[in-house]
Amino acid sequence: MALLTAQSIPHNYPRRYLSAQTNLGDWAVVEPILNDLQNRNIQSKADLEKWIENLNELEQALGEEGSIRYVRMTCNTDNPQIEKDYLDFLEKIGEPSKPLFFALMKKYWESPYRKQLNEKDFFLYDRSVENQLSLYREENIPLETELEKLSQQYQKLSGSMMVQYEGKEQTLQQMGRYLESTDRKKREEAWKLTSERRLQDKDKFEDLFDAMLKIRVQIAKNAGFDNYRDYMFRRKERFDYSAKDCEAFHDSAEKTIKPLVHAMQKKRMKLMGLSELKPWDMSVDPTGLAPLKPFENVEKLISGCESILGQVDPEFGQNFKQMKDLGLLDLESRKGKAPGGYQTDLEEARIPFIFANSVGMDHDVRTLLHEGGHAMHSFAWKNVPFYPYRHAPMEFCEVASMSMELMADPYLSVFYPNPKDSARSIIQHLEGVITLLPWIATIDAFQHWIYTHPHHTRQERFDYWVSLRKRLGGLEDWTGFEDVRASLWHRQLHIFEVPFYYIEYAIAQLGALQVWKNFRKNKAEGVRLYKQGLAVGGSKTLPEIFESAGIHFDFSLKMIQPLMDEVAKELEQQEKAS
Repeated sequence: MALLTAQSIPHNYPRRYLSAQTNLGDWAVVEPILNDLQNRNIQSKADLEKWIENLNELEQALGEEGSIRYVRMTCNTDNPQIEKDYLDFLEKIGEPSKPLFFALMKKYWESPYRKQLNEKDFFLYDRSVENQLSLYREENIPLETELEKLSQQYQKLSGSMMVQYEGKEQTLQQMGRYLESTDRKKREEAWKLTSERRLQDKDKFEDLFDAMLKIRVQIAKNAGFDNYRDYMFRRKERFDYSAKDCEAFHDSAEKTIKPLVHAMQKKRMKLMGLSELKPWDMSVDPTGLAPLKPFENVEKLISGCESILGQVDPEFGQNFKQMKDLGLLDLESRKGKAPGGYQTDLEEARIPFIFANSVGMDHDVRTLLHEGGHAMHSFAWKNVPFYPYRHAPMEFCEVASMSMELMADPYLSVFYPNPKDSARSIIQHLEGVITLLPWIATIDAFQHWIYTHPHHTRQERFDYWVSLRKRLGGLEDWTGFEDVRASLWHRQLHIFEVPFYYIEYAIAQLGALQVWKNFRKNKAEGVRLYKQGLAVGGSKTLPEIFESAGIHFDFSLKMIQPLMDEVAKELEQQEKAS
């Protein structure tokens, strides 16, 4: 995989303020640009509008520089120079620029010409600026930089974990393939080997999180908040829902969704002829069929997903082909690569990049379709004229990705010529949807507790995590592996890197299921509404964006129950087909 650079991608939106050669990795270059904006004399509404345009251009350019360095780092966590380039940007550009950007926000807010701007057009922007100004504390800047550096260490630690199995060194992502094996002994061996490897670094993960926790508590205190949870709700601009709404969802997951999970697992136990389920029994096909093998190499994964996206909508297929042609896909699992998958935007080029760790599993197809949904969102909002309005809130960004996974289901024959295999894939996916929701509730509730009880001990943290798994988890038996169960949260990068970014998946999943219902009822209209929602970007409030996509912003019990009923019915139909 060639290293991503600004020169390797087309920039169809030429700069008007900065020169094309501006070195945004050099503080001696960046600082004078920020000072120019700060010192500029604004004497009219037109001057202010031009100033905003220039500021947005700088923000886009810096955003892309940071994204490129992050991509290179996650693709090569074992390269010291690439690591240094990333950390240098955080320390030498990101950190010193924050107080200057704060000064620029303040300059905008205090401008006498701000009131002359169209109130409707600038309402959301002003609300965000006002919120950021109220939260800003200069003493938090070095703390935030330290958190970003610790996040990089989490990536490095996770990416370094390898095991020897079947005569070769393998990543933990690659070991996931064996959990789909019909050989129970092999599944057990692979699961134990992977779990033992994770436990070797248990204390390192704990030390890392304790360091993060201490810093986050201080950040919230500096900003005048009683706890980090309340601080993050404000920082994430959750104007349309509260911590109590999230807690209500935790209860709904326990009362409404957990019983469905248990019913599915009892059926699995019966089909497998087992008296109890072990953690290594959860991914294998319960009827004894061999694991689905959708592709043999990454090239086939790419071509298959390009075909599926094109069948959902021709424009989606064209967009994905453009990414492939430009080398904006790094999908194969390898040593030294960070775990997981993500899509990020190259802000200035207004084009997305997708990162994944594919090893030939059905899950890999779903991951690429998911990140492909994010990418289609990026293509849809690229022409939103006002830069701050291009990005939708994360609660809807995940609707874009999760909906794409669901809309892809009718076209899985690209990977599975046998309809029975397609049905198996759909069953696995829908069961995963149901199972994921209580897991999201667990992760969210865990973080609520952590940050409202910041002085807890490690043992108390382990105990509370286990209590949540008992409250919201499945039927699998962890006897003899209690230490593994107590450390499962170490695998959830969101807890380490992006705290409180997870409930969005639950909110979005309920939105995506509504998109899916529209699509099943009328494909053309369903896709039209979906694209209409994507094109809004972040130019409307969260409930209004949902409405634009023909769905409702609602994650209450009254919304959950009928959607779960819909999924249960579809599962029955697919089980018959399989």
